Amino acid sequence: MKSLEEKTPKTLKKLFNYGIWFGLALTIAGFVAGFLSGWDPISIGVTSAGVAIVGLWLLWTIATQEGVFNPRSAEAGTNAAIATLSAIAILAAINFLAVTYTDPLDLTENQRFSLAPQTQQLVRNLPKPVKVVVFDRTRNPADVELLKNYRRQAPHLFDFEYVDPQKQPALAQQFEVKSFGEVYLASADAERRQFVQGANQGAGLSEAKLTSSLEQFTSDRTYQVYFLQGHGERPLEEGRGAISQAIATLNETNFTTEPLNLARGAGVPEDASVVVVAGPQQPLFEAEVTALQDYLDRGGSLLLMLDPDTNPGLDPLLEAWGLQLDDSIAIDSSGSGGLLGLGPATPLVTNYGDHPIVEDFRGGYSFYPLARPIQTQAVEGIESTPLLLTSEQSWAESTPENAELEFNPESDRAGPLTLGVALNRTPSNQEEPAAEEEPAAEEEPAAEEEPAAEE
Repeated sequence: MKSLEEKTPKTLKKLFNYGIWFGLALTIAGFVAGFLSGWDPISIGVTSAGVAIVGLWLLWTIATQEGVFNPRSAEAGTNAAIATLSAIAILAAINFLAVTYTDPLDLTENQRFSLAPQTQQLVRNLPKPVKVVVFDRTRNPADVELLKNYRRQAPHLFDFEYVDPQKQPALAQQFEVKSFGEVYLASADAERRQFVQGANQGAGLSEAKLTSSLEQFTSDRTYQVYFLQGHGERPLEEGRGAISQAIATLNETNFTTEPLNLARGAGVPEDASVVVVAGPQQPLFEAEVTALQDYLDRGGSLLLMLDPDTNPGLDPLLEAWGLQLDDSIAIDSSGSGGLLGLGPATPLVTNYGDHPIVEDFRGGYSFYPLARPIQTQAVEGIESTPLLLTSEQSWAESTPENAELEFNPESDRAGPLTLGVALNRTPSNQEEPAAEEEPAAEEEPAAEEEPAAEE
């Protein structure tokens, strides 16, 4: 009498032999779809079909092993069943772990694909839902991965969206988008919005920038910025040479701005986060310089923007921080400014320092007309970080009043030149450490006529 295996047609045998793989594939697909998207009729049906096919294969295997009730066939069939069910259980466990623990494993030496612990804590403790809106036609893969890393920390609090301004002009107008690549933070109802960064020529999103913006956007704390007035500084209201656009940008975030007149003798207010001295044309009074020095001594921050051919009267303060100014201007002989119709007195900068102030400038270029070079010397306890460096084809012209600008090695200083620098004073051991919410960062960046801005 022929066995069941001998009676089975060859075509049907092949079908049963390959059917196990098809059944396993359906089972795996069903598990993946069920755990990722939820158990709906489709995922349940696919999983059930896969399990049914695997079960039929097991029955056929047992029945074709030298008789249905043969002990050897029963043992072989049992082993096959255990092996198959074990494989299904392992696959189900792998899918369950993959869905439960979605954070990718970062094996790079410096953990460059992982968020900083401070960022993770901030996102997980967001007081309200926040969305990042990127207005661009294309998606930078690195930016998308970074935003996904943020979302993994708190999917119910953080999300992101890419918007094509040409396809959704109304939304772009609502956010006042001016160019592709601009990034904004928005509340759940989109009533509150905050600009994060503009198009930075392929540099991509910065974790430091995005985390800082998130902290400002969700924080109830405001930062007070005072602009010194009374010495011919740049006007705060709209007009020729005004810095009204910078004022407006600050006011759109967690900054409040006010003018400051130190001649009244009241000193720098205690709530000052930073004091800005933007292009004074007349010297400050000695008492005003002393007030600024006292403010720095108690942990304040000062931003100086000094024009060439002016005397701000800040020499005592500058010398204490290792800064020297002269009456020269930066000349760029590379001819790069000619591409935009600019002369040699408008140097091109492509080299930026390792500092958060210019982090978003890397990979880009900027121009600084009539810039005043800065010289620094080492001072104990002062950390100096150059921010803006001209090319080697530049020099500090000591006689800018001459019609012909030529490098004179006897009187001119060869480049590269420093146009902006950040100075930080390290607190001494005798000083009490500042509180965490009030970091003691005493910085005094000195720059040229215009604030650094990417072109």
